[in-house]
Amino acid sequence: VLQSSNTLKASYEDWLLTYGLSISPFRMRWQTALFNRQFYNWGRWKPRFLYLWFSIGMVFGIVAMFGSVVLLGKTLMQTLTQMLTEAPKAQNDRMLQVVVSVLASGLYLRSLIIIMCHKLSAFGVVPGVNLPVSQLTYFFSATLISGVIHEVGHGVAAIREQVRFNGFGIFIFIVYPGAFVELFTTHLQLISPIQQLRIFCAGVWHNFVLGVASFMVLFLLPAILFPFYYTGVGALVTEVAEDSPANGPRGLFVGDLVTNLQDCPVYNVEDWNSCLGDISEKSQVGYCVSAATLQQLSFPARVYRRLDGTVECCSNNSLTDICFSYSNNLDSQLYACLPARKVIEASKVCRTNMDCQKDFVPSFCVTPSLENQTRLIRVKHPPHIDMLYVGHPMHLQYTVSLSSFVPRQNFLSIDLPVVIETFCKYPLKCLISLSGALAVINAVPCFALDGQWILNSFLEATLSSLIVEKQNRELLGFLILLAGSALLAANVALGLWMVTAR
Repeated sequence: VLQSSNTLKASYEDWLLTYGLSISPFRMRWQTALFNRQFYNWGRWKPRFLYLWFSIGMVFGIVAMFGSVVLLGKTLMQTLTQMLTEAPKAQNDRMLQVVVSVLASGLYLRSLIIIMCHKLSAFGVVPGVNLPVSQLTYFFSATLISGVIHEVGHGVAAIREQVRFNGFGIFIFIVYPGAFVELFTTHLQLISPIQQLRIFCAGVWHNFVLGVASFMVLFLLPAILFPFYYTGVGALVTEVAEDSPANGPRGLFVGDLVTNLQDCPVYNVEDWNSCLGDISEKSQVGYCVSAATLQQLSFPARVYRRLDGTVECCSNNSLTDICFSYSNNLDSQLYACLPARKVIEASKVCRTNMDCQKDFVPSFCVTPSLENQTRLIRVKHPPHIDMLYVGHPMHLQYTVSLSSFVPRQNFLSIDLPVVIETFCKYPLKCLISLSGALAVINAVPCFALDGQWILNSFLEATLSSLIVEKQNRELLGFLILLAGSALLAANVALGLWMVTAR
């Protein structure tokens, strides 16, 4: 039995080796030489252009190395300052970016940097927790694309500098994908420090270029889709969650075009988010109601205070009536339970009674008396009747999905721009952030990052004549790497504390 088990194990290991697979706890790795010819074609294409291309990348990598130290130092000081304050400012996103970037350092953890891409409050992005399951495909695609582009930079630059290219591969660490290239180490050690710099800086350089290209795609997206979809007329509803307050017979439906939130015009998704943000931050607006209408609609009700100090004057069982407050000419605060839709429809938005004085008709500015943070929002989506939403504005934002692109023809599916918009906006924004992280954080002079090799090659290229002994240069490099690693570690510790402890 033991011999059979050993035979099976040997066969299994041979099978893995044949297909370039390597499996270990939390990690699966695949390496192949199938793409070697393509890499060599890229590396030998227009040698002069590639020389200039990677020389610019070398300059960028060196600047990024020094800039990353300044950035980390500034971030560390901001974190320390924030720790000393009782009410920290909302900078946890930036702290988390540094933390996750550090955790992602090294070959197999690099793809974790994508966690910083999607800004969801002060929390990181955890697939299936605060990253919707529907977004996982885009999430992991952006991760893999960024890693592949980074490693392609190293591989092509190595071939350009006559370093043997052994293979390309991808890996999965836990659930996060990434990429790597394998170079012949002996060749890498024989070339000059300047040539090494071009290779080591190529990864962060390609990530920077990818970020610029991603920004251009985002910027030109409306023009690309213009022949089939137009923008600037409203926000098109593409999905309403089943548990959304906007779901119902008088709510929002897929295909509705939202044009206004209160008196805030909506021309695209950005306006929708901006209007909801303003409504959330500002106090509840009121509605102009004539004295005669107010007397006709109001009915006696018991007035009492809620636990948060706000006033309620309607029955808790009412689904159509809302308690409104207003001031009479004697400046006394009065309350009336009124049917919300009759009060709001065809009413002018106001802040004070002075906003309602028109044609000498006595009118009052009645304001919904709601719990703190709760708002009454009128959502216009013609030709349908206005939706009246009562709740926190952010709940409406999180449970309704919209698109800025409206089909020019009825046969065009609204799902197509949703897919394009999601794939372009979400991953490309992530790629911009991710590429920036790889281009800056990965250039930090720290052990296991590209910055380690960039620093060593930089010292060899610049200090060979000043510090003759190689041992002394290596010692200086080690001390700088130690300081850079300590700076990065300090950002990790304090950043984690800012995210978790508060």
